[in-house]
Amino acid sequence: MLFVSFRHSCVSFLLFYAPALLAQELHGAGATFPALLYQKWAMNYSLGKGVKVDYLAVGSGEGIKRIDAGEVDFGGSDMPLKLDELNQKGLLQFPMVMGAITPVINVPGVHIAQLKLEGQTLAEIFSGKIRRWDDPKLFVLNPDLHLPNKPIIVIYREDKSGTTFNFTNYLSKVSVEWQSSIGEGLIVKWPVGYAAKGNAGVSAKVKDTEGAIGYVDYADAMDKHLDYIVLKNQDGNFVRPNAGSTQSAAAGAKWEAENGFYRILTNAPGESSWPITATTFIIIRKEVKSIEHTHEILKYIDWNYRTGELSAMYMDFVMMPKSVMDKVRSSWREIKDSTGHSAWK
Repeated sequence: MLFVSFRHSCVSFLLFYAPALLAQELHGAGATFPALLYQKWAMNYSLGKGVKVDYLAVGSGEGIKRIDAGEVDFGGSDMPLKLDELNQKGLLQFPMVMGAITPVINVPGVHIAQLKLEGQTLAEIFSGKIRRWDDPKLFVLNPDLHLPNKPIIVIYREDKSGTTFNFTNYLSKVSVEWQSSIGEGLIVKWPVGYAAKGNAGVSAKVKDTEGAIGYVDYADAMDKHLDYIVLKNQDGNFVRPNAGSTQSAAAGAKWEAENGFYRILTNAPGESSWPITATTFIIIRKEVKSIEHTHEILKYIDWNYRTGELSAMYMDFVMMPKSVMDKVRSSWREIKDSTGHSAWK
């Protein structure tokens, strides 16, 4: 993508030519699913507001760990925490954007949106029950494709990953056998395949491995020019991953601050809904040491809500509805210092 090289040149400018312009520094870490978007937003904010924002793509599990330990200003996770755990840890979470988790392939002779799969078949591939690309079950779904007599190489995330959580949550919903034998989580015991770190690592390994299949966010799939599948949804239609099918999956979602905005969008109904739609969340501490610094964090997030849609659309992420953003801003009043002063009015 063109913006990647542009981002690198701008970051170099900020690091080496204009450090004095950056009056504030904000630090975040976590999910790799939205990393390309978050880094684009950070560059724009640094250029426009003179505030340096770092976001380290280290995985959702590590993002939760670091904000819980107070090592970063905000954490990122594609797996929402339940209200009890948020209260126990003294954390506040809210949704930022939604996007498509995309199974990607490297199969000779098969290109973007040619291979059709359904949830059960996808589960059998990742569980090792279907081991070759010319398996009869794949031929039934793809009678017009010439699928090669080659082994399937499964690539999965080695780190604690919200992308893995949503992917395995989906497989657990569509396959009873998957749910009972493997289940869902930030990390699971994969029966077959090879590990890679982060969405970028999975993308690179799929690209370099003939016969591979993996799962990444749509932005990374496009960034690495990977071929992706079409997938049968709950309504029985084969759909592509993109902003429109993500928006369809999110159409019926109800977001409430009272339950910590806990919501999972996998296998959502809808004629054009993408079945593996995920939401990525920001997590911050509810009791803070500096009201002024925390206000800067919230100003940055608010700025992304207000101005970040164009960048999000470019990478086929979907912003939260305005009504949800308003609920999120209201929830920020819970963020206070030890004297009870709120970081957001």
